[in-house]
Amino acid sequence: MAFEITGRLTVVYDIIQRSESFRVREFVIENSEEQNGRVFTNYIKFQCTQDKTAMPDRFSIGDEVKVLFNLKGNKWARDGKESYFTNLDAWRMEHIKLGEQPVQTMQQPETIDNIDASPDDLPF
Repeated sequence: MAFEITGRLTVVYDIIQRSESFRVREFVIENSEEQNGRVFTNYIKFQCTQDKTAMPDRFSIGDEVKVLFNLKGNKWARDGKESYFTNLDAWRMEHIKLGEQPVQTMQQPETIDNIDASPDDLPF
């Protein structure tokens, strides 16, 4: 499943080499939403793996970012006990530019009515 969320980058952790062929890195964004006049702030931790572990290096703490991620759940069994865990696997990050104005379309200039259109007359 693919999702996206925006927020402010707050923490970037070091790359961890879990095995000879698997590495992982985590980072956190702060996401605030207003509901019924109250502001709710969440700190959301993502992981990126393998070739994506360098992805957070392009960003600075405090940058507004959009994170595209997959929701993944796994089952883990040990000593006869089953456990479940969920990961937010980030696969893309983009800068969000705050305060950007929407692109305005060009409007047609106003026309001047009742102008004598003889070739020698100029409208100004």
